[in-house]
Amino acid sequence: MSTQPQSQQSAWTVSRLLTWTMTHLDQRGVDEPRLAAEVLLASAMKCRRIDLYVKFETVPEKEEVDQFRGWVKRAAGHEPIAYLVGEKEFFSLAFIVSPDVLIPRPETESLVELVIDHCTKQAIDVPKLLDVGTGSGCITVALLAQLPAAIAIATDISPSALAIAQQNAVRHKVVDRMTCVEADGLDLPKDIVPDGGFDVIVSNPPYVPADDFQTLDACVKDYEPRQALTDENDGLSHYTRLAKDAPSLLVPGGWLVVEIGAGQQSAVTETMLGTGLWTHRKTVRDQVGGLERVLAFELSNGQQSS
Repeated sequence: MSTQPQSQQSAWTVSRLLTWTMTHLDQRGVDEPRLAAEVLLASAMKCRRIDLYVKFETVPEKEEVDQFRGWVKRAAGHEPIAYLVGEKEFFSLAFIVSPDVLIPRPETESLVELVIDHCTKQAIDVPKLLDVGTGSGCITVALLAQLPAAIAIATDISPSALAIAQQNAVRHKVVDRMTCVEADGLDLPKDIVPDGGFDVIVSNPPYVPADDFQTLDACVKDYEPRQALTDENDGLSHYTRLAKDAPSLLVPGGWLVVEIGAGQQSAVTETMLGTGLWTHRKTVRDQVGGLERVLAFELSNGQQSS
């Protein structure tokens, strides 16, 4: 057998391509090689992954195999699969992604679930949401898709990221309830803050300490936007800003819900409670690695939540 699939060989069926590619990517240390192979081939053939299973004996067109082979070569060098095909699933929705934004991760779905649960239990008629550092917009769009009466402001310091978030809002038909704003942290134009403030502020900020950046997997540190990964400090600076600045933008008893990195629960909680403005409400472990991943705080000067 040749060392790589050749587009001219009629024997290269879908089944053979997947088997060869899975082994090839596995040997090069690519995570979930079977899934990666399926995503790449389905995208090259412009079909759903599930459709590959009824096409096992199909021989793809030459252009499809050529596209697939090029992607496999890049994937073997640890270029993220999501960037190669241009999208990533999050909360059962397909999001457009590019190297301008972080790739949505399953761990972040815990944050979305918590906010949906909170807004539902509190019977908030029109949830007013603020997403700080929206990136691809995956958190905001997923929330708006599940909370049909909600409205949201999504901010980011990167105009390129905001352009991607806008595209995702259009794709999932929530663009009429989502406003994208270029802003640094919570430094918002006063005229976009809703009367009374936001019910919930969410954020998945850059939390990787600068000293840990080089220890990240190559597919992360070499390809994903650095400014969305690390604060170039101890990983906690954005939480300090949120603790101090978020109260002025929240309704009484409003919630701040943040994603954190591994081992940061104590430090972030201490930062928040140290202001005397917050009450810790919930800690959620993600369903991927079981790590403390999401923290929820309530503005203490308002009515207490149940």
